Formats: sequence, C-alpha cells, structure tokens
Amino acid sequence: MHAAPYPMLRRILFLLSVLASLLLAGCATRVIVRSEVVAHHTQPFAAAGQSYAYAPTEQQRADPEYLHVTSLVAEQLQRLGFVRADPAQLRITLDYHSTARDVRVVESQLVDPWYGSPWYGPPWGPFGFAPYYADPMWRGPPITVPVERRFIVYRRELKITMLRPGDTQPVYEVTVRSEGGDPSLAAVMPAMVRSAFADFPGPSGVPRVVDMPRDAQP
Repeated sequence: MHAAPYPMLRRILFLLSVLASLLLAGCATRVIVRSEVVAHHTQPFAAAGQSYAYAPTEQQRADPEYLHVTSLVAEQLQRLGFVRADPAQLRITLDYHSTARDVRVVESQLVDPWYGSPWYGPPWGPFGFAPYYADPMWRGPPITVPVERRFIVYRRELKITMLRPGDTQPVYEVTVRSEGGDPSLAAVMPAMVRSAFADFPGPSGVPRVVDMPRDAQP
C-alpha cells in the first residue's frame, strides 16, 4: 500500500536532476566578453537630471549600426538618470570600429612513437587512462612535434565622449577595448556598452578589466 509513491518520487527526483544539469550546462556555455575600460573625467558630476543629445557625423547619420549603438547607450544613460533632450546640457559623440589581425601560434603536441607499429594501442592501461609515455613500452622521454595554428582575432573599440556645448575638453570620456574571434561587432556591442558604464563614472585614467556576459539583459 505504501510502495506506490516511491516510483513517482524517483521520477520527480530524476526530472529535478535533469533540470539542474540543463541549468548548469547553460551557465557553462555563457559567453563572456572581457574588455579593458579606461574612463577620463575632469571633475565629479552628478548624472541625475542632466540632459544629453547625440552629435553624429554625416557618415553616422546613414549608418544603421549607429542607431543600434545609440539605443544601447541610451538604455544605460537612462539607468543612470540622464535625460535625452534637445537642446541639451551635454552632447555625446560615439566612435566604434573593429579591425582583424592574423595570429600564428606554434604549440608542442605529444606524439606516440609506437604509432603504426604492432605495439600501438589505446592510451589507457589496466588502471584507467594514462599518457603514452607512462607505458613501460615507451622508450625514452616524451616526443613532441611543433604544430602551427592560425586564426583571426578581432579587436573592437568603442569610445563615448561627453562635452558641454561650445567646449572642446570632454567632461567625460570612456574607451572600451575587447578582442575575440567573433567578427560581428553588433553581437558584442551590448556587452561593451554595459562595460563602459559599469561603476560609472569610475576612477579617472585607471585601466580596469570588466567581464560582461554577452547575453545579459540591460
């Protein structure tokens, strides 16, 4: 009479373990954008209530990517208390670009000297997995060969500058730089914008590293 609930309990525990595994897998595959952030500001200023307007270049006016970046920046400015208006107390300029460079890396790869011989076998022994050179048939020290790998690294940069109307000296300027294998600047731009305003306004002239999940919500 009392044995019936146990199969159901086991099923519930199994489903919970599967759910936990999926959650852990999701966390393990989260992409992190690491950026170097440097902010410069001449004097502390309160963000709350300050109005701003964008000052695009002629080329940026026709660039769809510029609209995307301004919307991302606007989300962070609103979070900090800035107000978008025209005329405004601050004008904001944006500069962003990405460059590609080839990277060549030479690594040492371990090889099995018995490969192709009658003694070649799987890399495990009676006590589980073990490197080839742990086998008593291994003659001499491990043998390595140089292996060349080539890949492309993309260097991205975002600069946000705030100026008073008529002034040339910025009251606040932040530069964000990151590197990675993703060629899409739009894919990493949300994380770079969030990194730009992390701990705003931050220490002036002090480089710091900010890790930001690429898929995080603003």
